[in-house]
Amino acid sequence: MNDMKEYYGSGETKKVSWRESQLKGLRRFLIEKEEDILKALMLDLGKHQVETFRDEIRTLMKSLNFALSNLKYWILGKKAKLPQIALLSSADIVPEPLGVVLIISSWNFPFGLSLELLIGVVAAGNTVVLKPSELSPACSSILALGLPNFLDNKAIKVVQGGPYESQQLLQQKWDKIFFTRSARVGKIVMSAAAKHLTPVTLELGGKCPAVVDSLSSSWDLEVCQQYEFYNDKKPGKPIKFIVLLTTDEVVG
Repeated sequence: MNDMKEYYGSGETKKVSWRESQLKGLRRFLIEKEEDILKALMLDLGKHQVETFRDEIRTLMKSLNFALSNLKYWILGKKAKLPQIALLSSADIVPEPLGVVLIISSWNFPFGLSLELLIGVVAAGNTVVLKPSELSPACSSILALGLPNFLDNKAIKVVQGGPYESQQLLQQKWDKIFFTRSARVGKIVMSAAAKHLTPVTLELGGKCPAVVDSLSSSWDLEVCQQYEFYNDKKPGKPIKFIVLLTTDEVVG
């Protein structure tokens, strides 16, 4: 942790060349480890190769290409609007990285949810510790063993483990925390971050009931059921309860 803070303080991660090299390293990781990624997702989650490529690999490649194309524009300063009282003054808004970032990712999209955040964090010039989910061990192993061969190990580290390791990480002082999992654990993360006034981004799962009346077409019911099946594997709020109402209940 201290080594990562010192490395960030050296200013190396703020260089455009460093950010581009890390994004290109991530892209090489996805290309060279594609077969391993497909096998790991099948082993951990039973995901078909077509679904894996569509939902994880392809979307990550698009994000990487977008970041590489726009990186030089993102880091440019912008003129700030000032009140008339400051007529003879000028000011700029200059994007700056936050520092050392912690990412605690989820099990259901172990590559997408981990690396999508990593792309943004690295593009912004931060150092980062990634903690993938222990519930997808094959995918976690590929991230831990594979990423160091493509990225700067002084700035980007992967920590494997379960709840104990997560608690140990949360006891450290971070400049930003990203967390994707349940609301119950999200409260623990938020409480730990509050001790250091660390800003946190939470993506919490849950259940979202749906009410469908009996006047709805069979197509409406079919769509709800498909939405439930597809989103049940996502970290958001899938439809878990479909309540059917009779015509009298709707009118009354």
